Amino acid sequence: MKSFRSGAAAAFLCLTICPAGAQAPEPNGAGVRAGTLPRSWHPSGPRCADKPAFEINAYNDDLFILRESGCSNYEKPFLFLLFGKDKALLLDTGAGKTDVAPVVQGVIDGWLRRNGRNAIELIVAHTHAHGDHIAGDADLAKLPRTTVVAPNPGAVQTFFNIHNWPVEASTYDLGQRVLDIIPIPGHEPSSIAIYDRQTAILFTGDTLYPGRLYVHDAAAFASSVQRLVDFSRGKIVAHVLGNHIEQTRTPYLDYAIGTVYQPDEHPLELGRAQLLELNEALKGMSGQIRRMALRDFTIWPEP
Repeated sequence: MKSFRSGAAAAFLCLTICPAGAQAPEPNGAGVRAGTLPRSWHPSGPRCADKPAFEINAYNDDLFILRESGCSNYEKPFLFLLFGKDKALLLDTGAGKTDVAPVVQGVIDGWLRRNGRNAIELIVAHTHAHGDHIAGDADLAKLPRTTVVAPNPGAVQTFFNIHNWPVEASTYDLGQRVLDIIPIPGHEPSSIAIYDRQTAILFTGDTLYPGRLYVHDAAAFASSVQRLVDFSRGKIVAHVLGNHIEQTRTPYLDYAIGTVYQPDEHPLELGRAQLLELNEALKGMSGQIRRMALRDFTIWPEP
């Protein structure tokens, strides 16, 4: 665990002393704990018989990204499993009839073996409450030492100790791994973003990802995106990770709704530049959300 402690300490030092006007003063990794994202994710199909239900990517030893196969559900959502010293956090639980619990337990068991541990508490939370992000809740609730945060605004506020929803953020400590919990309703009333100080990753759910950004409440969505811009100002942002990929690698071109086989899809990771671009586009709409295709995503008002 020595590398874990030194990495966390370096991240804390940089995030506390780096100048507010600059993301990082030198191109030296910014003091955050690095990881690896795949160059591409395994495409679902065109034949599904030999495809596993989930693809698992170890970003590093303490962060795992699980992607549900389109052969299980065309939404192909991403799930994120973060380990701290005392607790693990699973963000979202998948779509459709998914058998996610043994997959998550397998990742946890491997982490426990590598770290010489017998057990760790698991917290299951959600980026928001839509069905393609909560389908595995009931099965995961059966796992030992597991708490499932109900996907509604009241439960989220209570669990994460958010006093003034949605304008105030809170923090949650997994044990030498502090997360910032930022309310971002607009896509869905209980939507949150999570900033992991250790890796400087901003998890944005369905509010920002390479695809169709469905806006349910225009005023709340615009305020939430501005809140993320304000929160991230002066902070290191290594990646912005949402929960889907619907965009192709061709700018301004997405895959049709319901597509399973996406052999030429956009990378999952975006950056703060795309967050700023989204914010500027919303400002230009002055509250009247209209469909607008940008290079890496599309703003898409719900009817």
